[in-house]
Amino acid sequence: MTLSIDPKLFEECHILVVGDLMLDRYLWGDVKRISPEAPVPVFQVKNRSEVRGGAGNVVSNLIGLGAMVSVIGVRGADESGRRLSALMKHKNIRDLSIESSERPTITKTRIVSSGQQLIRLDEEEIKPISAEDVKEVTRLIDENFKEVDAIVLSDYGKGLLQSQGLTQAAIQIGRNHGIPIFVDPKGRDWERYRGATCITPNSREIEVYDGLPIENNDQLRSAMERTIGKLDLSWLLVTRGASGMCLMCKNCVPLFISTQARQVFDVSGAGDTVISTLALAVASKINYPDAARLANLAAGVVVGKVGTQPINLFELKTALRTTDATLNGYFHNKVFTQETALIQVEAWKANKQKIVFTNGCFDLLHPGHIHLLNKAKDLGQRLVVGLNADVSVTRLKGPTRPILNEQDRASILGSLDCVDMVVLFDEDTPENLIAMLKPDILAKGADYKIDQVVGREIVESYGGKVQLVEVLEGYSTTNIAKKVLQSSQTEFTNNQQQV
Repeated sequence: MTLSIDPKLFEECHILVVGDLMLDRYLWGDVKRISPEAPVPVFQVKNRSEVRGGAGNVVSNLIGLGAMVSVIGVRGADESGRRLSALMKHKNIRDLSIESSERPTITKTRIVSSGQQLIRLDEEEIKPISAEDVKEVTRLIDENFKEVDAIVLSDYGKGLLQSQGLTQAAIQIGRNHGIPIFVDPKGRDWERYRGATCITPNSREIEVYDGLPIENNDQLRSAMERTIGKLDLSWLLVTRGASGMCLMCKNCVPLFISTQARQVFDVSGAGDTVISTLALAVASKINYPDAARLANLAAGVVVGKVGTQPINLFELKTALRTTDATLNGYFHNKVFTQETALIQVEAWKANKQKIVFTNGCFDLLHPGHIHLLNKAKDLGQRLVVGLNADVSVTRLKGPTRPILNEQDRASILGSLDCVDMVVLFDEDTPENLIAMLKPDILAKGADYKIDQVVGREIVESYGGKVQLVEVLEGYSTTNIAKKVLQSSQTEFTNNQQQV
């Protein structure tokens, strides 16, 4: 079986996400002493970062895969709500969420030291939203369903979808107009999900709902059959952690999908990745079994990341192209979007690891590149490579470049032991990326002068350093390309003469 995706079809899809929006905040730092006031550790904050959480993580997964997203939820009239609203400003997001003075913005603050989460602080009021807000959210769904290809109901059990009237209204709108509705369920009361196209519980959730123990595949199949019948579902996808997934529809045998072996760092957010990938794949006309396999593959990528981080199209395409499971779990997890790179870099910094940054096009990787990257890595513990995207390379090098596309170039870089992260950027220079990541050291080849290094002033402004590293003479992608072209022309001429 060969899976494939067409990025253009993903880009043409518009998904409506309705659910519990949250602000995920991370405090990065370390613990060096015990408080003299009480026997508790003292956490010293070094850095902070914020991302879209809850249903917002579903949004992040969808835009990472290239889709257009409309999002409907409720946030508080507070500073966290304003921060969340700012995080929703993205070219592929249409934020239709409403502000409520009756509840705070759900905020989850994770305190992380040495790469480990010490504690999570939750600010929330778990209660159904007001009748007025139910009416407004229902109106927004009714006014915006016509342009969408699928609806995702992301229920975190915080109040929005606890209203059976609202949830059923969304499901009926979808059913009446042939729009598939995907639900990530929560709690024991699943009656409000009746008539959905597909729900995506984990194995523990369906066991609690069904009420009978699930200890083997036969018991799982029976529980799935009963659930499909009770709730009038078209499809049911159960995620099973290390055991993979099981997909089933009415009157069909279950499809068991095995997971790929890989190192697991964090399973948080994997369910969001599953429902996002599944919904988008189905919306782009991929059949359900293949859509589930894609979702399984995507989940395997995100569990290899630190914290709640979404999938992106590059990672999914790379995972699809890699048949070796060990290699698959190794290098494609090194490729990050700018949005997700910050969380990983902050985790490394909090673990007292020195971050080195270098950048380039790296078209036709040659020994000069390898030498530069290894020397750069020697300057610290983590090497981040800013990689010019294809559009950027073409502007800088001309219409015949790049020779290798950005996916191939990133994959090759990610396969190197010395490279810890690859981040694509569309601009001509990496200045914005450098300003965001704030590396400790900016490394460039010694064929530059210090005052010629792009980003020098940014790095030095916060106490970082610019370091020039020795280069291997005689290597150039341009010269290699010319040599290949000349060789081809010579071979063509010789063949013509022989004819």
